[in-house]
Amino acid sequence: MNTTQTRPGVGVGVCVRKDGKVLMGKRKGGLMPGTWAFPGGKLDMNEELEACAAREIREETGIEIENIRFAAFTNDIAKEAGMHYLTLFYVADWKAGEPQVLEPDKCEEWKWSNWNELPQPLFISTRNLIDSGYNPFKI
Repeated sequence: MNTTQTRPGVGVGVCVRKDGKVLMGKRKGGLMPGTWAFPGGKLDMNEELEACAAREIREETGIEIENIRFAAFTNDIAKEAGMHYLTLFYVADWKAGEPQVLEPDKCEEWKWSNWNELPQPLFISTRNLIDSGYNPFKI
């Protein structure tokens, strides 16, 4: 996939924690299909960041989250794909519901994973976050 971005975009990713695990989705279509990432998406115009995090989780998985707070950011550049995003990561706790694939054109499956045993390969922003040393269980 080659995009025609002229300026970096803003993405929001959410590390949803439940019972010592984090929610991961296997990407389908778009950039880097077959890689695993935290749920999230693009920030809408005039949208508050925490509202974006909660909205993306509802739209993609159908679950509810609580205790949403800023965690870290990554500068994600994939020159070969013409992609550059600043990804703002949030951490949140699972509140209710079971993850469902509500956007089957974008995600193949959702699963809860141990932090030290994340599925591979990882999406660029997720890889960059982990490489930075971030751990959602040590905050």
